[in-house]
Amino acid sequence: MSDEDHHFESKADAGASKTFPQQAGTVRKNGHIVIKGRPCKVVEVSTSKTGKHGHAKCHFVGIDIFSGKKVEDIVPSSHNCDIPHVNRTDYQLIDISEDGFVSLLTESGNTKDDLRLPTDDALLTQIKTGFAEGKDLIVTVMSAMGEEQICALKDIGPK
Repeated sequence: MSDEDHHFESKADAGASKTFPQQAGTVRKNGHIVIKGRPCKVVEVSTSKTGKHGHAKCHFVGIDIFSGKKVEDIVPSSHNCDIPHVNRTDYQLIDISEDGFVSLLTESGNTKDDLRLPTDDALLTQIKTGFAEGKDLIVTVMSAMGEEQICALKDIGPK
């Protein structure tokens, strides 16, 4: 009976999970929440009174932190909803390649080469002109749920 080899197909990865549960009634404006599988910043929360079926409902309006799209969801206030782990990290910009990828310097002195330029036109223009002028630029990278994107730029003067 134990002659057969058992192979388990596992989709799980080691390490921290991408989200954590939190009661819907405790999520506030300017916090983060997962709506329709996307990490969002909460821009509006309204709570209805308990109805004849018992639960007060929370109506969330959020903006996707990567695409900027507006999404909405209604959750009973006593139920748990997923909250994404959102991290912001600053890196120094080293280079911009022709295919739209950036080369960034990490705190430890290594390079990070797997990020694309942002899709936001204003930020993209600021990064390209600042880099062309030879300025030292620090980019802020926001990461959540396995996605990363450049979300802000700081100019720390000429090289």
